[in-house]
Amino acid sequence: MKRIICVGHSALDRIYRVEAFPRAPSKVRAMEHVESGGGMAANAAAAIARLGGRAELWSRVGDDDAGARVKAGLKSAGVDVRSLQSFEEGRTSTSAIIVDDAGERLIVGARDINMPAGTSWLPLERIKGAAAVLGDVRWLEALRVSFARARREGIITVLDADLGAREALAEVLALTDYAIFSAPALKDFAPQPGTGARLRRVLQLGPRHAGVTLGVGGYRWADAAGGGSQPAFPVDAVDTTGAGDAFHGAFTLALVEGQPVESCARFACAVAAMKCTRLGSRSGLPTRAEVEAFLARN
Repeated sequence: MKRIICVGHSALDRIYRVEAFPRAPSKVRAMEHVESGGGMAANAAAAIARLGGRAELWSRVGDDDAGARVKAGLKSAGVDVRSLQSFEEGRTSTSAIIVDDAGERLIVGARDINMPAGTSWLPLERIKGAAAVLGDVRWLEALRVSFARARREGIITVLDADLGAREALAEVLALTDYAIFSAPALKDFAPQPGTGARLRRVLQLGPRHAGVTLGVGGYRWADAAGGGSQPAFPVDAVDTTGAGDAFHGAFTLALVEGQPVESCARFACAVAAMKCTRLGSRSGLPTRAEVEAFLARN
């Protein structure tokens, strides 16, 4: 089975579903509450494992109760956590996520700015035997060294490009094969008018594929062949938290399986849509059989 290394953020999410966001500061009763593992790279790894792939996570947590919960959740999801490092001086990232009845959410996240950024402990030699490296922008030091090593070894790199790393993206994109942006991050990085122009700007910096997740607008991409788009699948959304992470994991898995980009996009959009049908960033993640049945119906 081909191995995918996911590099970046892991966290613990506490998610509360409410009927509607209050218009002013107030007390609101939650209709439902779950605690779930979170973080961009960690969620992508969990999605890959749930779909039957082999995922390995390189990430950091604090040596605290939240960190222990994060690690236990990933292990139960089937993710290889040998390189999920616990730091005594660090505090695990946590988020409070408020989700309304339409599935939209407000995220209040806390990341420890004192978490050690060094990468000397990362097993970079393991990249040589991997099928792909998927990285997010929450741990730039690790992203740079892992993508640089992957480029030297001829291993596919997939970037989860989100807000918060605008100044570093040009350097990272030079090491990226598949750059997949969130819509706000793409607009922030490439303020040219129009999605097409923004994607072409990304291509000029090195990737062979530049894409953007558009929520209910689906997925759009540009490449040497011109590009394309994949509509979103309509579902009754309960919670959109982690949908983008699930998309990245599913897209990367399909990619290393040798599927054409159109099939990768369709598969990833299906996984993201199915995730949105349940509360929590991982509780709605489908199995491979569930995705295949969903695609057969749609």
